[in-house]
Amino acid sequence: MKEQEIELKNIDTFELKDIFDCGQCFRWNEQEDGSYIGVVGENVLNVKKEKNNIRIEGIGKDNFSELVEEYFDLRRDYKQIKVELAKIDQNMKNSIKYGQGIRLLNQDLWETIISFIISANNNIPRIKGIIERLSKKYGNKITWKEKDYYTFPTPEQLKDLTVQEYRELGLGFRDKRVYETTQMIISKQIDLEKMKQNPNTFEVKEELLKLSGVGVKVADCILLFSNLKRLEVFPVDVWVRRVMNELYIKNPDETKVTTKQIEKIAEEKFGNLAGLAQQYLYYWKREG
Repeated sequence: MKEQEIELKNIDTFELKDIFDCGQCFRWNEQEDGSYIGVVGENVLNVKKEKNNIRIEGIGKDNFSELVEEYFDLRRDYKQIKVELAKIDQNMKNSIKYGQGIRLLNQDLWETIISFIISANNNIPRIKGIIERLSKKYGNKITWKEKDYYTFPTPEQLKDLTVQEYRELGLGFRDKRVYETTQMIISKQIDLEKMKQNPNTFEVKEELLKLSGVGVKVADCILLFSNLKRLEVFPVDVWVRRVMNELYIKNPDETKVTTKQIEKIAEEKFGNLAGLAQQYLYYWKREG
């Protein structure tokens, strides 16, 4: 473990609130000075924006330059993506203007799977609380600046847990699902490494859907927000259904709008950038 600090100069498309509060991650918390602290793998990072520069300091095992480039998706040209999406219509232009600093994080696949199973029918403060308790009890402790942080537990660290032990952490009906999925991954019934190497998004989604507690929406969130990074998927939740109906479908009864209808429009309008379009629209509708 070593303390490190790096600075990203004149970086475009990097607003902390847009990135950390757009619903894609649960381990980042805003500090009194407006910076955010999060645990990424075996590293604790504090991310602060100063004018047009991003300062990142913390402690960890990884080289921060490489970690930050991968995790914050710095090799992707978001400026160009926004130009492309803004051409589609005024709705996209407005939503991009609202969430112009969004970047999609490349989060660890295993952590993203468990986090989004926990997210089912749940609210963000509660999701964060459950994940924090799980990490504190079964992850590894990292101390930085006299504060303790905890890594997300590995499958091996959770392999002997019972359903009851998950229940005691407040998982509710999700306890059995997290238990079963952990066992499937440990036994290699589902191979995460193979999944990462498979370029066929449909096949990867079919594999994810075999996991306990993973339905279509959760599978799409995993595909988009993990290091699988399939930008063509379009997760549909209540907010996305609402915004897509208001803007494009205009059914007087929102509950009659099907996921298939929404996905068809998303594919036609946004193509292989549907996932990013979804984030702009979702964040605009929920926060705007």
